[in-house]
Amino acid sequence: MLLPIHTASISDQISAWYPGLGPLAFYLVVWGLVFAGTGLFIGAFVPFITGDSLVFAAGLVAASSNDVNIWVMAIGVGLAAWLGDQVGYTLGRHYGRPYLDKRKGKWLKAAILKSEGFYERWGWWAVVIGRFMPWARVFVPPIAGIARMNYYKFFSGNLVGAVAWGVGLTITGYFAASIPAVKSASYGIAAFFILGSIIAGIRSWLKNRRAA
Repeated sequence: MLLPIHTASISDQISAWYPGLGPLAFYLVVWGLVFAGTGLFIGAFVPFITGDSLVFAAGLVAASSNDVNIWVMAIGVGLAAWLGDQVGYTLGRHYGRPYLDKRKGKWLKAAILKSEGFYERWGWWAVVIGRFMPWARVFVPPIAGIARMNYYKFFSGNLVGAVAWGVGLTITGYFAASIPAVKSASYGIAAFFILGSIIAGIRSWLKNRRAA
């Protein structure tokens, strides 16, 4: 049974699920929540249980259990993240704006507007960078679909983002169990990926502007 999130850190609470679930169920719960976070828009309502903390905690559990393989977990998280975004893109492309307009709440509306502006500015890079931002993680894929972004460009951006976030953060959690400094540096690592993507995106934008 999932524990309420209020006393200890979110990562510690998620790690506490494992004894009651066992290895197979834990794999499936983590992968299912990562997929649902974007594919089913669950991350718009409970981002703390479908995002960074979940993935990081999965790595911590893999480090402390002989029954949870870090590579199986990390690759599964990456695939679940990638599939979730593919579903979000498909929903956006085939059902369009009316689907997003059904999302209620001021925070959700603001997140959608922010994601639209983010996508308009960055395009392909928004798909990569968005993986590291809770609000963009949920809404950039369907917005890319609504904008009819080239499927192969979305596919590649989604793959890069899913691997960097899903596999990278899971492995970071794994090493954080034995190297405490890694835990403190985990968001620094994420910031490195984001900063690198932004710099590359700016260079690409300037290059395209000069060519135009």
